[in-house]
Amino acid sequence: MPESADTLNGITSTIVGGAIKIHRRFGSGLLESAYLACLCRELTTAGLRIEAQKPIPLVYEGMRLERAYRADLVVEGVVLVEVKAMDAIARVHLRQLRTYLQLANCRVGLLPNFGAQMMKDGIERVVNRFPEG
Repeated sequence: MPESADTLNGITSTIVGGAIKIHRRFGSGLLESAYLACLCRELTTAGLRIEAQKPIPLVYEGMRLERAYRADLVVEGVVLVEVKAMDAIARVHLRQLRTYLQLANCRVGLLPNFGAQMMKDGIERVVNRFPEG
């Protein structure tokens, strides 16, 4: 059964809250891998099911590449998170997130940039066939 908009929004709210908590604690000086580890801890503590470094397959004309891509984090099987720690998000990062969303068949993607001055300004959200209501 597809996830409801309320459920998806609740999951993304928990992810954003965790990212803000981590950013308040450490600021913008850590590596992406450190932020990802902290975010995994926050989300599992919140009771969410996560898959870190999840392989994303690519299928083309009957050929399947099992590990064509790797998502930083998939939460509850429906929200894909790509963690960044840079001065600014580039358009290529949003294109990457959109591609991952389509290939992984996830409904929502978040791109938290821990390199931003304030986390609330450093989070991009992208949807893929988001449910109505």
